Amino acid sequence: MAGEFEIKLAEMGITLTSAPAPAANYVPSVRVGDTLYVSGQISMDAGGMVKGVLGDNMSVEEGAAAARLCGISLLSQVKAACGGNLDKLERVVKLTGFVNSTKDFGDQPAVINGCSDFLVEALGDAGRHARSAVSAGALPFGVAVEIEGIFQLKS
Repeated sequence: MAGEFEIKLAEMGITLTSAPAPAANYVPSVRVGDTLYVSGQISMDAGGMVKGVLGDNMSVEEGAAAARLCGISLLSQVKAACGGNLDKLERVVKLTGFVNSTKDFGDQPAVINGCSDFLVEALGDAGRHARSAVSAGALPFGVAVEIEGIFQLKS
């Protein structure tokens, strides 16, 4: 039976799929006590990786949509780490967002808002978090956005 968070996601038209596998020699998440550290999730949709450079060939709105996809992947990783029960999530603690952007692009916060806004919409107050949004001269595979997260789990 779906829990409170997954019911809200379903109302938003989102079904969490299997958590994406790591692309290199690392694990998708590490739990220390009630804290879950989730490795960076890249912008991916059903068609594959969402690639682009903000300030060059991608708009802020397209970047925010890519960041939203990272948020969905982050929740998929949290669900997997919680044995399939997303309601073991207490709250989102902190996000660090990396935006593939030109050196003169300065709207990284607006791009990462795509993830932040999604998490607050999906999780309510449990989705409110601290955050960093930084520029990256390049990201793996040419993706537009990568976001990592720190989450508090219920004891």
